[in-house]
Amino acid sequence: MAALRLPNRPIQTVHGGVGCTRTLTLVYPLTLHSRHKVQNLQRFLFTPPQWLSQGINYRAEGLRNVSCNNRTSMKAGAVPLMKQGHRFLSSLSSPALAGDPSATNRYIKKFVAASPKSVSLNVLSHLLSAQSSYPHLSFFALSLYSEMTEASWFDWNPKLIAEILALLNKQERFDESETLLSTAVSRLESKERDFALFLCNLVESNSKQGSIQGFNEACVRLREIIRRSSSVYVKTQAYKSMVSGLCNMDQPHNAEGVIEEMRIEKVKPGLFEYKSVLYGYGRLGLFDDMNRVVQIMETQGHKIDTVCSNMVLSSYGAHEALPQMGSWLQKLKDYNVPLSTRTYNSVLNSCPTITSLLKDLDSCPLSLSELLTFLNEDEVVLVRVLTQSSVLDEAIEWNSLEGKLDLHGMHLSSSYLIMLQWMNEMRLRFSEGECVVPAEIVVVSGSGKHSNVRGESPVKALVKKIMVRTRSPMRIDRKNVGSFIAKGKTVKEWLCQ
Repeated sequence: MAALRLPNRPIQTVHGGVGCTRTLTLVYPLTLHSRHKVQNLQRFLFTPPQWLSQGINYRAEGLRNVSCNNRTSMKAGAVPLMKQGHRFLSSLSSPALAGDPSATNRYIKKFVAASPKSVSLNVLSHLLSAQSSYPHLSFFALSLYSEMTEASWFDWNPKLIAEILALLNKQERFDESETLLSTAVSRLESKERDFALFLCNLVESNSKQGSIQGFNEACVRLREIIRRSSSVYVKTQAYKSMVSGLCNMDQPHNAEGVIEEMRIEKVKPGLFEYKSVLYGYGRLGLFDDMNRVVQIMETQGHKIDTVCSNMVLSSYGAHEALPQMGSWLQKLKDYNVPLSTRTYNSVLNSCPTITSLLKDLDSCPLSLSELLTFLNEDEVVLVRVLTQSSVLDEAIEWNSLEGKLDLHGMHLSSSYLIMLQWMNEMRLRFSEGECVVPAEIVVVSGSGKHSNVRGESPVKALVKKIMVRTRSPMRIDRKNVGSFIAKGKTVKEWLCQ
């Protein structure tokens, strides 16, 4: 059957007040291989829910759709590969196996037979990630999974199936996807909650892969579950997945519409849904709508927390809106929201001067006062607010045996600022006569296990350079190569000389 393509089209015109007309468009260019599915999708896409036909005004004026192919991606990175996984995928992409499906399948089978469950699952999870470092090998994910189903340790996992289906949909391997989906449906359909949660996973997996058809078809099934289910839990989870999925696909205005539908259906929206929409607007640079959602959250009784604040800061940072970032940090004092390591990461990664200075560790400033002289006005405001927070105190452990600074979770720019703060703080503590001098001082940088290149830690290199340039007595710990260590009295002499 020839492929049938449905063009992009608006689904409804919403009037948002005098002189304001807003056309909602679902960016769903579909390639369907079944007339029956086309009809189902048409009912979903082009028959508006009740909230739309009632003309609900959620101030969507000025919004725009962004094609999934061109959207700004802020997803997490791929699943880190184990050493065995690196070797396997490197061999799988070698010229010796290129163009030889039989040899490739034998190699995959041999790998699964010789590998423990954790290694096989690690490789599969990496190939299923939208950010895989081996995207050209993702085609073999289904073959790898098929071999894994023959292993004695194999357990059927609906979430894993959802991720495989999403990848197949992205690759337009619809026949294989339909076969795998049919197996999952027959296994779960009689269990409403399990089936609904599987479809929720399917919606979100397809949205993360940017699979428009897979996302739409999963939403069709979820809406059918919502229509016939009497379970508030099932309906809530289904709506949450659609909101999250639409935001992943850069359609926060449609996601906000789903929240309105939830209210009409007497399903109470939660903090998760609002955060998803808030971040969806923020990633697109639609700051007026992002802040409007913040206000709605407050009126609905949802507290602005650290996670929500970091989403706002990350959004500003992605669009180099440093003045707005500074204003938001000031507002956090009114909200009584504590800052976190992620706050440091979001803010400092957005400071161009700091990121530029860190390109040359041999010449970057070695004191906080000197650093401030290099920064522009907006960056100075950001750094001053950060250094007035409790993040440094939370990273320090202090007792008679050990004074430890832990840099885990901090990006390079955050580690740099914290190190400058730490040296100031240590001088202050050591200068106080009543302060206990720990037997040892430790700075934990990590050894690079979670770095882009395993074993090469940018943070460790930064700390080492700072120690060398300041003539610090701290050296890499022989027992733990991810730490720098020295006697407390020696560090006191170094900092207070």
